[in-house]
Amino acid sequence: MQWIAKIKNAKKDQMLILLLFGILLVVIAWPTGTDSSDNRAADESTETVQVVSEAFSGAEDSDDAARLEARLEEILSQVEGVGEVRAMITLQSDGKKVVEKDTEQSQSKEESTQSEESSLSEQSSGSETTIYEKDSSGNETPFVTEELSPEILGVLVIAQGAGSAAIEAEITEAVMALFGIEAHKIKVMKME
Repeated sequence: MQWIAKIKNAKKDQMLILLLFGILLVVIAWPTGTDSSDNRAADESTETVQVVSEAFSGAEDSDDAARLEARLEEILSQVEGVGEVRAMITLQSDGKKVVEKDTEQSQSKEESTQSEESSLSEQSSGSETTIYEKDSSGNETPFVTEELSPEILGVLVIAQGAGSAAIEAEITEAVMALFGIEAHKIKVMKME
């Protein structure tokens, strides 16, 4: 119980050191053998990544994902020690467009008295109509007031320098900062 209280009172620097120490332990425990079964497992995982990326390439949001992946690969490959980078981003949706609507509200109040009792009744109703804009050829399209970015489900980064815990932490922090997602949605792996 005392160590839980100490963790709660720890400063940012101490928490970062504790996090890096935990990552170091995971890296140390990760098997690194080079026998044929490990090579087979690595080949199978590479094939799995290719199959998964092909499955997502047919989705409507693949253009957004591909654009984000290319930008992420470009920027991370310029970081010292990272080396060559491949990235895969999965999206929940292709974003949303908010259209402008006219709303009409009407309210009516009625008060009725019977004998010694009085009652008040309220009724309200409303309606919405979408606002359209016409282009030069006369076609009508809904008037879009706001476009929301696609929601990112997860990010996979495969980098040459990912064998180093420090580089792995740098990549994770960069992805968290760029996309505003939590660390558990990011996986960083070492490239063959």
